[in-house]
Amino acid sequence: MTLLDVNNLSCEFDTDEGRVRALDQVSFSVSAGETLGIVGESGCGKSVTALSIMRLLPQPMGQIVDGAVTLNGQDLTSADLQTMEKIRGNQIGMVFQEPMTALNPVQTIGKQLMEGILLHETKDIHTATTMTMEILEKVGIPSPDIRMGEFPHQLSGGMRQRVVIAIALACKPALLIADEPTTALDVTVQAQILALISELQNDLGMAVILITHDLGVIAEACDSVVVMYAGRVMETGSVFDIFDRPRHPYSKGLLASIPRLDTVPKTELPVIPGIVPGLQDLPGGCRFSDRCTHAQPTCSTQTPPLTAVPNESSTAQTHAVACLRWQEL
Repeated sequence: MTLLDVNNLSCEFDTDEGRVRALDQVSFSVSAGETLGIVGESGCGKSVTALSIMRLLPQPMGQIVDGAVTLNGQDLTSADLQTMEKIRGNQIGMVFQEPMTALNPVQTIGKQLMEGILLHETKDIHTATTMTMEILEKVGIPSPDIRMGEFPHQLSGGMRQRVVIAIALACKPALLIADEPTTALDVTVQAQILALISELQNDLGMAVILITHDLGVIAEACDSVVVMYAGRVMETGSVFDIFDRPRHPYSKGLLASIPRLDTVPKTELPVIPGIVPGLQDLPGGCRFSDRCTHAQPTCSTQTPPLTAVPNESSTAQTHAVACLRWQEL
């Protein structure tokens, strides 16, 4: 059953250099209980996609100009502010990229957690306090009664990230959006946070959108993958299709750049030539054409549609690629 459907979503920003399109015809869907990974280089539109779903684009600079985002049949792009306030934190929870900026530095952990519970779940302070301690304990924070009275700066980075997850999950949302949930954390804490999200997902039965640039995290945690580049979807499919049979040159380049244990020592890693273009200087046609070693003249003039390709895995996810030459390659 499809929980979230993003259909041809486009958004633009007003900048000093003029209006730029940060997302261009982005489409994907998330089923109940599924973990979808969105991967790509910095600046490809991953976080903007999450903010667009939540209707949290900075105003008035950012605007959704086309497409639709549907949650359980309800169009979020046309919903009014009051409706979105009821949906945020209740039906959709979000773990923001940097916990220190996501948390209010002058409010206690308990107060910030109880805010959503009092808004969506109960008006009773005693009940809200009990629920707050329960969710803190669920995310692995010891002595929750003490932590409730502490401020964000008194916690470690891993503890702050757990608090952000607790806030996102306090009302048991149907969908959790985790935007780089392990950024700036050491490897051990990263593994703990990912294991925590997976455990809570199984307990609550929620769907997860995991945004990251770490392909190892995608391979470990996700069921399906969306590969983005310069505001467009390059390829979508199950994690098995994307990792075992990538069809787009960009997906192949990303996977080739991962260090492997079986490579000869001191062997140089393959790199994708060039750099990600600025939004003001996007190439025509396929946005990857100026960096693609397989590009033909038509690639810089014709925009490739997202086309379904043969599914090599036994999963139900559709494998699709936005490349004019995928059959040749």
